[in-house]
Amino acid sequence: MKSPSSRSVGSAAAAQQVASFLNKFDPKVARVIRACRAELRKLLPTAIELVYDNYNFFVIGYSATERVSDCILSLTAAANGVGLSFYQGASLPDPKKLLLGEGKQNRFIRLPTSEVLRSSDVLALIRAAVAQLRTPLPTTGGGYTVVKSVSAKQRPRRKSNAPPTRKAVAKKSVPRN
Repeated sequence: MKSPSSRSVGSAAAAQQVASFLNKFDPKVARVIRACRAELRKLLPTAIELVYDNYNFFVIGYSATERVSDCILSLTAAANGVGLSFYQGASLPDPKKLLLGEGKQNRFIRLPTSEVLRSSDVLALIRAAVAQLRTPLPTTGGGYTVVKSVSAKQRPRRKSNAPPTRKAVAKKSVPRN
């Protein structure tokens, strides 16, 4: 299901939608998402936020345009935590080997707290990602939020505290001789 785009800066409709997406998460994870989002808005004040509440992840992409192909990085969240994904991460200089993943293009780091975004090594990765942009970020003005899509069906956004089902227990058991 596609949601209508929210084009105005500080759009109340977009803010309300994003708040409803975050309310699906465990409060601790939601706090980390909010803090990381605030930090990224400070670091990339003219970037457009492209929001996706997809099947697997809640994603906020930071882009020079409303095209996904112009995304620099994205804040990603699932029930198990928050991450920062670099769309062209495989080509970034990473002397400290912070980036995880082995894909041809994408790399990520885990964000247990927003403090990680303030480290000099992560800031260097973000600056390098911005420097690689084909379409540069605007030098003036402010970014805005666009809710691009919302999936009707989604994985749970909170970890389940329910005991494992019989089927799950059977899969983990050791075969008998």
